[in-house]
Amino acid sequence: QVQLVESGGGSMQAGGSLRLSCAASGSIDSTYFMAWFRQAPGKEREGVATISTGGSRTAYADSVNGRFTLSRDNAKKTVYQQMKRLKPEELAMYYCAANRMSGGNLLLPWRYISWGQGTQVTVSS
Repeated sequence: QVQLVESGGGSMQAGGSLRLSCAASGSIDSTYFMAWFRQAPGKEREGVATISTGGSRTAYADSVNGRFTLSRDNAKKTVYQQMKRLKPEELAMYYCAANRMSGGNLLLPWRYISWGQGTQVTVSS
């Protein structure tokens, strides 16, 4: 079983940057993807970005492509999401998720089994 702990959330003004971290414990092998999702108040959870642990595959939602960047440190079992030029509408709880998968749409919440508790990101205009 995989446990995930997010950190790095906070409050900032629009246009600012923030880096989120997701530390995993348990058995993570090369078939895993680790992803970030977010859920704004009153909205559904949406996929933001994902990265494979065994290779270099990444996928980003169109809304964040070019502004968010994922990286990983496999030795620490940690994935980082660098977020730049944040927008007020990106105020949300950000969740880390993980699961084994090989293809298809990698940003569907139901495809992920392990979830963290979330970290809040607040962006003010």
